[in-house]
Amino acid sequence: MRILHAYSLLRYLATVGIIFHDLLIGQSVYNYSTDFLPHDVNILIHSMPPRPSPAAPPRKRLGRPPAVSNPRARILAAAAALFSERGYETSSLAELAAAMKISKAAIYHYFSTKQDIYDALILETLEGLSGAVEAAVAGETQGGARLRAFMLGHARFFEQHRAGFIAMLVGFSGMTNSQFHAEAMQLRDGHERLLRSIIAAGVADGSFRQLDPVTTTRAVLSLLNWMVRWFHPGAGMSAEQIALDYYELLVQGMLPSSQPALKDSDHGS
Repeated sequence: MRILHAYSLLRYLATVGIIFHDLLIGQSVYNYSTDFLPHDVNILIHSMPPRPSPAAPPRKRLGRPPAVSNPRARILAAAAALFSERGYETSSLAELAAAMKISKAAIYHYFSTKQDIYDALILETLEGLSGAVEAAVAGETQGGARLRAFMLGHARFFEQHRAGFIAMLVGFSGMTNSQFHAEAMQLRDGHERLLRSIIAAGVADGSFRQLDPVTTTRAVLSLLNWMVRWFHPGAGMSAEQIALDYYELLVQGMLPSSQPALKDSDHGS
């Protein structure tokens, strides 16, 4: 009799333990036979609502760019790479979204149209170029050193941001955002004005011979900007090394240092 009583007690405790465990983890207890339990315990168990199942983790879907420090800059960088590789006209927002592994809706959160991206890219590139060159020139005081710093800073920025630079040079005249275009014009004019002032100051302090700062500025920028047509990073000299060669060509000419420069009277008629 004692053995039977002990067995019943163990069965009672084990069943109650299983029932309450399943209640805590949200399982149904209606498949269990609880008739042997006291009436009040039975009522308590069956009146307890099952614990809700843990919420499933949200399904990962394409959408806004992942939380990064500057998602707008990430879109512009990807657009620059796409536009420089495929061209602006033949590129689409769908291709841009696919390259970034996001949805087009994520892009629309920051830009309304492809042209808006292009305009913003041009403006951002000009802002970066101006800032980089001004910082490079700031530490120099002598005319020749300032021109050298300008040219190397320009070329260095170009190589580091080649895709955006291509977009900027090709698309500048086609900007449609009037505010961005006005800001871009100010940045471009400021960049050229800085170079003209460097050359004019170099003429004034004797670093350069008498020459026209406007014409010389155009020549320097033509040399630097034309690299966009043929330069490829990692293939031969760096853009900075090429700019240094350009600088030495400008200030020293092509004649050997031991040979005097030709005079007008030496030219054949």
